[in-house]
Amino acid sequence: MRPADWHLTEDIDDFLARAGDFLRSRPALHNTPLTVIEKLRRGGADGSGAEATLFGRLESGGEVRAIFYRLPSHRLSLTSLSPEQADTLAAHLVDLGHPLSGVLADHDTATAFAEAWQRHTGAAPVRDWGARLHRLGTLTPQEPFPKGSGRIVGERDREQVVRFCREFCVEVGEDRSITLIDAGDWDSSRFGDRHFTFWETPDGTPVSMAAATSMVGGMVRVDPVYTPAHLRGRGYAGAVTVEVSRAALAAGATDVVLFADPANLTSTALYQRLGYVPVSDFTGYKFS
Repeated sequence: MRPADWHLTEDIDDFLARAGDFLRSRPALHNTPLTVIEKLRRGGADGSGAEATLFGRLESGGEVRAIFYRLPSHRLSLTSLSPEQADTLAAHLVDLGHPLSGVLADHDTATAFAEAWQRHTGAAPVRDWGARLHRLGTLTPQEPFPKGSGRIVGERDREQVVRFCREFCVEVGEDRSITLIDAGDWDSSRFGDRHFTFWETPDGTPVSMAAATSMVGGMVRVDPVYTPAHLRGRGYAGAVTVEVSRAALAAGATDVVLFADPANLTSTALYQRLGYVPVSDFTGYKFS
């Protein structure tokens, strides 16, 4: 593979015209680029500054084989690459003078690229994120179902949603999201384009929350799911996950996906009981 096989642009419409079919060909595996790029296309900022997002596509034999995008934060996201392809891309970005703060991709691709980036720049990679992608097979509601009901969140619920999202970010260590939420920059946070649902007890008290992305390429991602610590173990997270999953299927989604921390055995087991099947591990690295 040659560096010339990579085609770079800052024109999102041109990029999607050429790479959109490739992204939609594997909507589960490509769920993050599908949702992030769609948000960018609609004019959603990512809170990282005025610099443009850089897009790249790898072409061979007249077909797109892989893509990347680099946000203004200089975080690179990739679809699947071989170690050789990752090395060529790393060298190409160095030659063009494009700095990177980190990389996110499926585990093998992210690791291969991080090692290549270190060879070419000396910047040491540090793993800062990891999760397992799951795709919904047959939705299987839990038994017994907790008392209460799901309710789609409205504008009057914004304060409660923000509180839950901040608590979620504190718990999982998403410092950048906390900063944006605390600054009131909700639209630029990763929650700004989500559709939220509460699970409420019979007296109308919200006890759990789940959100879903808008459908892109037939795919909907459930993200995040959160229950306050003192309310866990009562089936609320499972109930609200069923609610948003069922709504996605009713809307015509062909791929309903979510990420779960494999180290969290409780949530992983819950999602699998509900019908979510493991697909692939994803990893993020930051560069020193």
